[in-house]
Amino acid sequence: MTLHPIVEHFVGGKSFSGSSQRTAPVYDPARGIVTKQVRLASAEDVSDAVAVAVAAFPSWRDMSLAHRVAIVFRFRELLDAKKGELAEIITSEHGKVLSDALGEISRGQEVVEFACGLPHPSQGRVFL
Repeated sequence: MTLHPIVEHFVGGKSFSGSSQRTAPVYDPARGIVTKQVRLASAEDVSDAVAVAVAAFPSWRDMSLAHRVAIVFRFRELLDAKKGELAEIITSEHGKVLSDALGEISRGQEVVEFACGLPHPSQGRVFL
């Protein structure tokens, strides 16, 4: 039996195994072989992740809008910097051709860019 790496959860900015020992295979659809395993969450794992998110929310809520936008914009920059690597992951896990995977990332970046622009209309000005 070949051992495959396990993809863990990501909670609170770090890897989180949780309490479940259950995993599911991740296939390379182009070759039809298992390349890794993904950890399946228990109800307790989900509750723990939600608790971390709830605890983090007040600091995000109380942060200035400009600071939040700067963080989201940095996320967009990271997407751009890692575009090739992310496209390879999408290709290996979903079977998309590389050009299609790159397009999918570009469409995701457009959504992030839209989110970065949301504070502008929230300034309360109306132009007729």
